[in-house]
Amino acid sequence: MGNKQTIFTDEQLDAYQDCTFFTRKEILRLHGRYHELAPHLVPMDYTNEPDCKLPLALIVNMPELKENPFRNRIVESFSEDGMGNLSFNEFVDMFSVLSEMAPRELKAIYAFKIYGNEELTPEEVELVCEKTIEEADLDGDNKLSFADFENMISRAPDFLR
Repeated sequence: MGNKQTIFTDEQLDAYQDCTFFTRKEILRLHGRYHELAPHLVPMDYTNEPDCKLPLALIVNMPELKENPFRNRIVESFSEDGMGNLSFNEFVDMFSVLSEMAPRELKAIYAFKIYGNEELTPEEVELVCEKTIEEADLDGDNKLSFADFENMISRAPDFLR
């Protein structure tokens, strides 16, 4: 019963909660995900704030990111070293911004950093268009009908303002 391992101090969990859009339980779950990526690198005990970073190659292959064509840019934009290596703090920041609870304004700042910090190549612009049509095309005919468009803008109410 009293053998539960301490992963974070209460103060650390409070700080993560204050700086993110996650609950304590979600923060602990994120630590579990981070640890699972490289159990040999990531300690279970974070009370002494270990200095470890996971490489880009491990992070971009997570199910949440591996299908995203901009996964490298996403991870690199949260990496202090600019190479995509993420500490646990950076990992939590990334998932906090990507969470549904993050405000639209914060998402826009990071979207600009990810997609617009440098100019997109023509190939990247084409890819963004393809992905947008793919998401909006309800009937799969590779065209946007009025019904497809109407559905798409109903999910983005600010588009109509």
